[in-house]
Amino acid sequence: MRMDHIYSPWRKVYFQRDKTDPTCVFCAAQETEDSPENLIIHRGERVYVILNLYPYSSGHLMVVPYQHCHELAELPKETLEEMICTASKAVALLESIYHPQGFNLGMNIGSPAGAGITAHLHMHVVPRWTGDANFISVIGQTRVLPETLEETYERLKAAWDQQE
Repeated sequence: MRMDHIYSPWRKVYFQRDKTDPTCVFCAAQETEDSPENLIIHRGERVYVILNLYPYSSGHLMVVPYQHCHELAELPKETLEEMICTASKAVALLESIYHPQGFNLGMNIGSPAGAGITAHLHMHVVPRWTGDANFISVIGQTRVLPETLEETYERLKAAWDQQE
């Protein structure tokens, strides 16, 4: 029996990154122009929406406050309200484009909770389909996405801009 391999060399950058580098990826992203390089598809008054560079599924978005903090209690009420309202818009947008059967929305606060970036709070909006956590994700710890991150960016950016 022959084993097939699926390669994802772009993830090497993530695994080999300098984990002691104090640069916050979310703060750095918000300082650059919106494009497929910084992955920001929407900027609000207090939060912005960015594609996850290593998505669980196509359309995996994150709602990120501009304020650099790692505790929910550090955010003002207005920012928390905008995060939830923006997440709601993101769900509606993803429903219209990808037609998922469900969603995961949430925050991983702290490394023990699964946060890959612990210093800057963010909320995940992940479209889900029945069976999307198949053997390749569970056993192979690999995800197979039907479109490139650039294609996802272009689709979602255009749709978000159109709804405003």
